[in-house]
Amino acid sequence: MLEKHTGHDLCILASDAERNAAEERLRSAVETGRLPLDQLGGRLDEVHAARTRGDLEAACRGLPEPGPRDALVVDRPPTSGTFLAGIFGGFVRKGQWVVPARMTTWSMWGGGRLDLTEARFSSQDTVIRAVALWGGTKIWVPEDVEVEVKGFGLFGAFDKRAAKRIGKPGTPRVTVKGIALFGAVVTRTKR
Repeated sequence: MLEKHTGHDLCILASDAERNAAEERLRSAVETGRLPLDQLGGRLDEVHAARTRGDLEAACRGLPEPGPRDALVVDRPPTSGTFLAGIFGGFVRKGQWVVPARMTTWSMWGGGRLDLTEARFSSQDTVIRAVALWGGTKIWVPEDVEVEVKGFGLFGAFDKRAAKRIGKPGTPRVTVKGIALFGAVVTRTKR
């Protein structure tokens, strides 16, 4: 995240991480309608040419500082594989990570926990295929994403209480689908 700097800090040379944060801030501003698309190219050129933190702030002029959940969809590669398995054991994926567009979880005589509350998404639409065979998977989703749950339980439970279809334009969408056979897939909303 690009921090607000004053005085002497504005003369400090900009880092690559600060440039990346400024790029993400500009792209987010276009997505939310704060910055017209025809101005994005020129502003990105300013970011790439920036030598100091002050130059980066000038490139982001007129835009608010990003909030804690801004830019949920990021232009970065996923930081997790597309297959997570808990077979006679378990898996946990939580914290700050980038979710792949397609992911499969498999719980067999074991369990797993997939926490998306601090995650960012590599795609606007994410599909999670959850399979629980004599095991269980719990999926935590944040309040600010759309969630659709399509799975079913056969002698098991495929919980759909977190499913909601309401979302602001630009909100990421997560679809959880699959099967629970003598097991459970539980999707919950977490603040």
